[in-house]
Amino acid sequence: MRTRLLLPLLLLLAACQTVHLERDFDPERNFSAYRSWSWQEPALQYRPADPRLKSDLTEQRVRSAVADQLDQRGLRQAPSGKPGDLKVQVWLIVDQRQEQVTTYSGGYWNNPWYGYWSGPGYGETRTYDYRVGTLQIDFLDARDGKLVWRGSAQQTLRDGPYNPTERTRMIRETVAKVLSQYPPS
Repeated sequence: MRTRLLLPLLLLLAACQTVHLERDFDPERNFSAYRSWSWQEPALQYRPADPRLKSDLTEQRVRSAVADQLDQRGLRQAPSGKPGDLKVQVWLIVDQRQEQVTTYSGGYWNNPWYGYWSGPGYGETRTYDYRVGTLQIDFLDARDGKLVWRGSAQQTLRDGPYNPTERTRMIRETVAKVLSQYPPS
């Protein structure tokens, strides 16, 4: 009975998984001096370079989401052929992970009037495979090429299928969460 209740609980927890945000930056940089940006080609890097993940459609969605969010933060895309103050590069990383869950059944029973009773007990270990996706956005100073800001979002991915509208929405929401940390305060 316990094992039947455990699986839906794990699925519910996985569905409620929140996005884990991180950022790092160079505190010596004057971020208010950055006014424009351009892409550091290749603009979007994939790990692994899996054709199920890597596509022109994904790249278009990511480029559009990043450009929109940077525009909202007052950073303008430099005209074609001209370098911006910042170079922007995005990483899309998917890792395979495993988790083992052990449940125990049977065993001890305690009653204050009749004492202890110990029946047979057993443990059952199940292994769950899942994928964790990370979207990382790097800003490099165009003058010296050094990393000045990095933000990332990591979350457990649910199994698809995703339709194009869902993919676009998920990418836009994730990019917005990552860039909500910019500029550093």
